[in-house]
Amino acid sequence: MNALTRQLRLITESQPFNQFIIAVIILAGILVGLETYPGIVERYGTILYTLDAIVLGIFIVEIILKMGAQGRRPWRYFKDPWNVFDFTIVVLALIPAAGQYALVARLARLFRVLRLVRFIPRLRILVMALLKSVPSMLYVSMLLGLMFYMYAVAGTFLFAKNDPVHFGTLQESLLTLFRVVTLEDWTDVLYTQLYGCDVFGYGFKEELCTSPQTFPIVAPLYFISFVLMGTMIVLNLFIGVIISGMDEATAETHREEVLKKMEGPINLQRELARLDESLTEVQEQLERVQQWAEQLESDPGRQATDGRVDRRSPDRDT
Repeated sequence: MNALTRQLRLITESQPFNQFIIAVIILAGILVGLETYPGIVERYGTILYTLDAIVLGIFIVEIILKMGAQGRRPWRYFKDPWNVFDFTIVVLALIPAAGQYALVARLARLFRVLRLVRFIPRLRILVMALLKSVPSMLYVSMLLGLMFYMYAVAGTFLFAKNDPVHFGTLQESLLTLFRVVTLEDWTDVLYTQLYGCDVFGYGFKEELCTSPQTFPIVAPLYFISFVLMGTMIVLNLFIGVIISGMDEATAETHREEVLKKMEGPINLQRELARLDESLTEVQEQLERVQQWAEQLESDPGRQATDGRVDRRSPDRDT
């Protein structure tokens, strides 16, 4: 890693640089919001477009700096999915805001606000948790869809004559059940089946109430069981799946932070210094072994007594 690459990495990973980029992203979001007011655009359009071009230029410089921080392998910049996301948004923002692509260009400028997710760790964990929860949520959605279909068919058979507005067809029953599961005035639908459409009518389309019927037992069982199943159980499964995904995303984020710290320049210098010390010790040991071997070759008689303590006294030697 040369000095320039190391300096670029220190700049792009520094807190002031990230804080500056966050401020620019917030400014970009404010500019997009101001463009929704025709009066402001008509009066200050030139200033807004100039600031937007400056913001885009800052984002381009940011990408160049981060690619330069990868040294001779700038393509490693695209190994991070968040970098790919940033690069895509910047490329889309380069589309001219005129002609048939004007809407795409405006949406691309709007998507720049989503870059805040990348720089705020908690938001990044939430997004990662949602993405990790998608496979499990598909199975929960299948279970919810089966329940909706079964209740919709049963509701159409039971309540179609009394309430053709809410249960006249299968698709109307599905839409009514979605209203019920969101708890939006679901008791009105219940009372229509409980007392009949002629007593508790719609307030509109009274002419459709041609065969009023009452369901004093079936209607409460039908709606209460559906609300309990749909709201209290199945929707809580979604919450459980998301919480599990958050735990996995938090653990993964922690691992990434640990690896990032281990790969930092300060730790790298420490590891190199420690490795240099180990190599020095090994070299010293090799030199001692070599000296010992040379001594053995020069004095073969020492081979028998080397490494043993001579316990004979000087008097016995004489």
